[in-house]
Amino acid sequence: MIRIALAAALLAAPAYASESKEQSCKYQGQVMAAVQQARLDRVKQEEVEQVILDSNPEWPEAYSNAIPQLANHVYAMKRRDLKEADLGALFEQQCLQNWDQIQAMQKQLKSN
Repeated sequence: MIRIALAAALLAAPAYASESKEQSCKYQGQVMAAVQQARLDRVKQEEVEQVILDSNPEWPEAYSNAIPQLANHVYAMKRRDLKEADLGALFEQQCLQNWDQIQAMQKQLKSN
């Protein structure tokens, strides 16, 4: 379930050469956590991106490109399920575990 969102978000948020795997995954986890919190705060899906951007998030701007894809995934979940999960931490962990595979996917997309 979260792996689909993970792939979409990782492909939408390119890694920077100056950022380590750990830093990139941390930012991606923060984006996921922000989307989850917006859902829990009952922000409308069509407003979630602007609400998050208006909060001046700490991650680099390019990571915000993943917000729409993550919102589609998170808003499809039931709020009660979101209350019991830490999607940001889970997302960061899966990013770290799948880093090499995602990097290969990004390189393949760039070459096509």
